[in-house]
Amino acid sequence: MRLSPDELIFWQYGPFKLNATIVFSWALMLLLVVGSRLITRRLSRGLGRSRWQNLLEIIVTAIERQIEDIGLRHARKYLPFLGTLFLFVAAASLGTIIPGYEPPTGSLSTTVALALCVFVAVPMYGIQDQGVWGYLKSYMKPTVIMLPFNIISEISRTLALAVRLFGNMMSGAMIVAILLAVTPFVFPIVMTLLGLLTGMVQAYIFFILAAVYIASATTVHRDVPAATTVADE
Repeated sequence: MRLSPDELIFWQYGPFKLNATIVFSWALMLLLVVGSRLITRRLSRGLGRSRWQNLLEIIVTAIERQIEDIGLRHARKYLPFLGTLFLFVAAASLGTIIPGYEPPTGSLSTTVALALCVFVAVPMYGIQDQGVWGYLKSYMKPTVIMLPFNIISEISRTLALAVRLFGNMMSGAMIVAILLAVTPFVFPIVMTLLGLLTGMVQAYIFFILAAVYIASATTVHRDVPAATTVADE
């Protein structure tokens, strides 16, 4: 039983290895790119819309609404990044129904890469919204003493984001593998369906946490003006 798709090697030449994590990650990205291209090539603004366009609009609208509910203004600005994160993790989980497929999110290297994307996106969006100095000042609030603690918090939450996704995805794959070895075939099918549900939940949690981190970085603190009294008037 493999603990990670990194252990499945398809090709090796010296120190260079082509493992299942790399193969399935690129295959998944290619599938998402080709699928999005096929769905969006003939979009219609009229009433005669295809089923794929209706599905696309449902997904995009739901993601955009979630971004707005978290508190991010101009949700369409963050939709490409956050939506891609959600679709990648969700598609990686849905692929478990394919025989021989192993989700790349079951590898720590993949989850670290996803977490690093969030780690880079948070200051990028923060600087775009507040400017370089305005964003850097957020690390020194409420006092300068908090600067090292805020930096440590930024790094630790990125690590926690990667480990959380990796642990949940790997544990689900391990449970199914164990059940396939010790129980009849029917019960593992039920567990596989449960694993699909768990994978979708993990994709949603990863998406929400990334959006919350970006929202915390793009929050502009403004002084609240004093209320106008009758005497002032």
